[in-house]
Amino acid sequence: MTAPAARCLDLTRLVSRAGRMLTGVDRVELAYLDAIVAAPVPAFGLVRTALGDVLIDRRGMIDLGRAARDGHWGAPDVWGRLARLDGPIAAAQAFVRARGVARCLPPGLARMLRRHLPEGTAYLNVGHSNLTARVLDAVRALPGAHIAVLIHDTIPLDHPHWQREGTPAAFAAKLARVANGADLVICTSDVCRDGVTRHMAALGRVPPLLTAHLGVTPARPDPAALPPGLDLTGPWFVAVGTIEPRKNHALLLDVWLRLGPAPPRLIIAGSRGWRNEAVFARLDARPPGVTELAGLSDGALAALVQGARALLMPSLAEGFGLPVPEALALGTPAVCGPLAIWREVVGDRAIYLDPAAPYLWEKVVAGMVTDPPSRLSGYVPPGWDAHFKTVLSAT
Repeated sequence: MTAPAARCLDLTRLVSRAGRMLTGVDRVELAYLDAIVAAPVPAFGLVRTALGDVLIDRRGMIDLGRAARDGHWGAPDVWGRLARLDGPIAAAQAFVRARGVARCLPPGLARMLRRHLPEGTAYLNVGHSNLTARVLDAVRALPGAHIAVLIHDTIPLDHPHWQREGTPAAFAAKLARVANGADLVICTSDVCRDGVTRHMAALGRVPPLLTAHLGVTPARPDPAALPPGLDLTGPWFVAVGTIEPRKNHALLLDVWLRLGPAPPRLIIAGSRGWRNEAVFARLDARPPGVTELAGLSDGALAALVQGARALLMPSLAEGFGLPVPEALALGTPAVCGPLAIWREVVGDRAIYLDPAAPYLWEKVVAGMVTDPPSRLSGYVPPGWDAHFKTVLSAT
């Protein structure tokens, strides 16, 4: 495909996350922002706000990326108060409005895009926010427009029993809109591609699919950013991710119970999620050796992982499973369930254990305490350069 006349990246998700720690999906949207503004093609960002849609140019996108990373969004404006917003979201929407090259109320989106974007623009949505019929129809009304959507995984449909109430239905509706209206679907792995193909085939249309592994760029470890007073004098293990059912923290709590009254330290780094009340109750009981930490900065988390005996990930399902390749890139062994996604991304570099066999996990953890494993070297994770060489040549 020849280069598009322009690229327009939907940045609604990044703005909606103002004031919160960035997730893996947020970092993907930031990586796309960086790549699109660096490419020799006109670049625009689209943001849905409480008062309508805002279009920003390359300069505004660069400013937005900086603010998303450092959290310095400035102050809310009078429009935010009229929309009854406050806090970081109000400030972030004001930030975007101040940098807008065009604004419109929701019904005027198609007209605004036709006025300010050239024919043949490629619209990309990688965060799933703002992935509505209104937006897709407005983009489609631009002559020669090309719509590309990145799908991270199909877990909400594959495992609906582990999701928040309403998530499977909402995801199914988005996937149906993508199946009907996208010109290209970007899949993060072959595992993701298989899931997308299966679900979209049932919907009656499978758009062209492209597989491109996400880039893995661990943050620079920053031990000074760790919480004051955190005891790291002995060996520790770390589990990374939201405390939700598919992450299978229950197995780790079982293992730590089996390790006796003086186990090594297990640090569970992640916020509490949903449908996991039994695990929350066990954590509230403060089991020996277990520390729960939420809200760590990227640098603090990287320091925690780099210094650990191992990353423990007994997950029952994962999208791309970034913590495993990130840990390996930092030289830390990873012990995880035998999921196809990890075999695809890291091959035999990880230690794979049956997540239904706590005695195996106990044996491996105990062995790593008495006989510390060697630091890993030589693992080269997937990179963003390769990802965007594939994606930008097709969008």
